[in-house]
Amino acid sequence: MMTRMLIVLLVGLLLEAVGVVLISRGQKELKAEARFEVKAMVRLVAEAATNRNILAGVGLEAGFFFCLLFLLSRADVSFIWPLTAMGFVVTTLSAKFLLKEDVSPLRWFGVFLIVLGAGVIVYTEKARAPKDPVEAKPSETPRVS
Repeated sequence: MMTRMLIVLLVGLLLEAVGVVLISRGQKELKAEARFEVKAMVRLVAEAATNRNILAGVGLEAGFFFCLLFLLSRADVSFIWPLTAMGFVVTTLSAKFLLKEDVSPLRWFGVFLIVLGAGVIVYTEKARAPKDPVEAKPSETPRVS
């Protein structure tokens, strides 16, 4: 069960990371004006609604949302939600390699701290889980007469 949930989480995080990268790429393609006038904002929204990168990114973000719904229906929020922070890791890697962004060593250190925190969350869940009788020592398994 835990392995399946982690696979769904990984798929969801990949969808989210690529979605964010596509949305960022699409936003940079838009002709945004520095003015905050209603007409300019409406034009920007209309342009965004027809941008392929933005639309694909929103679709992938929706896929992440459905993975999240699946996960939240099967586990505690206090377990699942902190693990979604791993999306920052995948997104940083995607930004580095897909958008060719420069990621400083200090940012990589922050990414490492996120991985460390997610590891603590997974550890606490494993420590909380009841022991599987199949993994018990032969002397601990009850005898059937």
